[in-house]
Amino acid sequence: MNDTDVSKQIQQMVRFIRQEAEEKANEISVSAEEEFNIEKLQLVEAEKKKIRQEYERKEKQVDVRKKIEYSMQLNASRIKVLQAQDDLVNTMKEAAAKELLQVSHHHNELVEVILLHHQDSYKKLLHNLIVQSLLRLKEPSVLLRCRKHDVHLVEHVLDSAKEEYAEKANVHAPEIIVDDIHLPPAPSHHNMHGPSCAGGVVLASRDGKIVCENTLDARLEVVFRKKLPEIRKCLFGQVTA
Repeated sequence: MNDTDVSKQIQQMVRFIRQEAEEKANEISVSAEEEFNIEKLQLVEAEKKKIRQEYERKEKQVDVRKKIEYSMQLNASRIKVLQAQDDLVNTMKEAAAKELLQVSHHHNELVEVILLHHQDSYKKLLHNLIVQSLLRLKEPSVLLRCRKHDVHLVEHVLDSAKEEYAEKANVHAPEIIVDDIHLPPAPSHHNMHGPSCAGGVVLASRDGKIVCENTLDARLEVVFRKKLPEIRKCLFGQVTA
């Protein structure tokens, strides 16, 4: 084999090696590009997922805030309605308390016939309240407290009240001591914020352990509390808890 043949053979081998190298390089390049594209796609999808999750999180936050705001507004509206209902009920109670004052009001500038009618009605009421209190206490000796303004009326009905109680309870007539300490006077323009009493009596055992509060104010409170569900149903169409 001469030099020319050797040279040709070497050139063929070089071309073969170069071609093989180029093909290998192309394969590596294609493979690398595919891997790059796959990785790029994975990164893009991961970022998209993060963006979706962040959007969903913020959307939930907005939804929660809207629900909280709606709930707060609804509660505020309910409170306003309940407050308005309570105001109306309290207004009725105040009106009833003012009406009670007419029962026990026995010094005014009305004509004498009407004045005497009020006084007689209130005396009868005091009599009944004292009898009822005695029946509840069932004590042989009690202390009675009333308004200073009512002392003379109480003293006027005391004996008849004791007799009625003794007859109903089948006991001896009890001892009733009218206390020197009096219940507060009726409310007036001069005593708007101080303690007041619309009338009636408070009886207690001598040791003070048993007390029967039978004032007009106390009876109004009891009746009003008992009838409150009916009042609310009548005014508002349903019983409010």
